[in-house]
Amino acid sequence: MQIEPKHTYPVDELEVAHAYKLATSIVAPRPIGWIGTRAEDGSSNLAPYSFFNVVAAYPPTFVVAPAVTGRRDTLNNIEATGEFTVNIVSESTVEAMNLSSGSYPAGESEFEICGLTEVQAETINAPLVGEAIANFECTASQIIPVGTGKLIIGEASHIHVAERVVGDNFHIAQEELHLIGRHAGGMYSRTAETLFNLDRPD
Repeated sequence: MQIEPKHTYPVDELEVAHAYKLATSIVAPRPIGWIGTRAEDGSSNLAPYSFFNVVAAYPPTFVVAPAVTGRRDTLNNIEATGEFTVNIVSESTVEAMNLSSGSYPAGESEFEICGLTEVQAETINAPLVGEAIANFECTASQIIPVGTGKLIIGEASHIHVAERVVGDNFHIAQEELHLIGRHAGGMYSRTAETLFNLDRPD
């Protein structure tokens, strides 16, 4: 290993767009939270976020950080209802995920636009993506202003996983998930092609 020469950028001297480009280009690949919500009028919404991750094991707890400017359907719906689904993006759904990121009028269903099956969650009033390889039903426990967005912390009450990827003792076959990671701009990666194993030291 060697120490490489680096550019240094004081954040308070950067434009917002430049800070965004640096952060999202360097921290990659990022998992994608495909977030399903329902508005108070009953209309469904589906949008992908890469400011997303799982942060605790029990109860399974997720964070997602929608921006407070621009389209706010996901954020507005979660603030109003406190409920959302996390739908996992794999190779079979990546095109639909990308299509769902478009700017559509509020109340217009991304499920219909993307040709996806909308499935009602069992314990919350929010839609699941039927074609997703896994889904989590979540209730927001906290919504915290952070930077240019709001950090939503949600706890899962139910987990749905495709039967074909679940083995003994809750082992999930990673090579069968074919998950997608988000990079900068329109760049993504396929995890199935890059998986490798390292043994932890004792």
